Amino acid sequence: MSRTVRTRAARTAAATTRAAAVRPARLAPADLLALGMIGLRTRPARAALSGLGIAIGIATMIVVTGIPASSQAALVDELSALGTNTLQAMALPDLVPPAPLPESAVEMVRRIGPVTGASAVANTHTVVRRNDRTDPRDGSGLTVLAARIDLPPIINARVRAGTWLTPVTEKFPAVVLGSVAADRLGVTGLPAGVPAPQVVIADRKFTVVGILATTPLTPDIDRSVLVGWPSAKSELAFDGHPTVLYVRSDETQIEAVRGVLPETVSPERPGAVMITRPSDALAAKRATERSFSVLFLALAGVALVVGGIGVANTMVVSVLERRSEIGLRRALGATRGQIRGQFLTESVVLATVGGLAGTALGLLATMGYAAWQDWPLVLPARSAALGVGGAIVVGVLAGVYPCVRAARLTPTQALATV
Repeated sequence: MSRTVRTRAARTAAATTRAAAVRPARLAPADLLALGMIGLRTRPARAALSGLGIAIGIATMIVVTGIPASSQAALVDELSALGTNTLQAMALPDLVPPAPLPESAVEMVRRIGPVTGASAVANTHTVVRRNDRTDPRDGSGLTVLAARIDLPPIINARVRAGTWLTPVTEKFPAVVLGSVAADRLGVTGLPAGVPAPQVVIADRKFTVVGILATTPLTPDIDRSVLVGWPSAKSELAFDGHPTVLYVRSDETQIEAVRGVLPETVSPERPGAVMITRPSDALAAKRATERSFSVLFLALAGVALVVGGIGVANTMVVSVLERRSEIGLRRALGATRGQIRGQFLTESVVLATVGGLAGTALGLLATMGYAAWQDWPLVLPARSAALGVGGAIVVGVLAGVYPCVRAARLTPTQALATV
């Protein structure tokens, strides 16, 4: 009995040894990569054309996302210049009794968290004339405003000639003219080396120290003569109550800021404060961002699908062309898994190389076009990463069917065409 058991054990061990001897060896990753590169090395022209197809697809994805992104940035900058984050607060007109804004209104508004800046102007209810020989009642349709020195950045105002009011000049009889006011008063420029022109306000002469360029956000400023806040108090009997507050805030919080402005500006009579609604440019800006986002996704998807079809077609043709190679390898002992690994690796390598080349080409094209159009350069880093990653995924998906088809070929079927 023991002899029978030993005989069976010996036979089992021998069978196990024979099975181990014929078990196919696992391919190391380096060997699998080298095997997958055989088709690319032996057919470089076909590989180059196939890689060019996926490269063009990925480059197209980068270009159609990068160039619109730069265009969008330029458009958003233009819309932002129209005051998408700016509000105005003023007292309700014709209110009985009048409810002027508090003198401390600017300081109180600045305490609102999302507010990034605030300034104010005030109507001094005086008349400006070119000289003391003109009609005292003819103000040429211009308004004399007391202005704070922090006003220009809040309303995106630029000085065309001369300078803006400074902590020194705001205390003296000095004025800055709006663009329309300068034209109506005949002050065309402030050349160096020539005495500065003067205008008459309330029978007092004020020296013109600056001229503003056109301010699209606040056309009323174009038709105004701006006097320093302290100077208006000392020279024009200004009472210190602002007429209009200009408020800048975080664009995403503009509606929330608008909601709390009346109580902040005038806690005693919030109903007497009128707040402008957010600029129509803000709605246009948000609609533009949403439209571009949808466009980006659609174009990127189309480009990836086109690239994937190209790789899949290339790999199917490769399997058909290399049936004899597949049959010979199968006859020499290659397993179905090794055949699948070979063609899947070739597909992934082909797509990855094409993806990298296409990403580089797309980024260069985007940079060149943005520079030519003088747009802000927006490099689509996310699109570049998705391009390379998408190329790898496309290579895997496109190689699944061809590699499975190649692995299903028996040596007899594959060698029948030799």
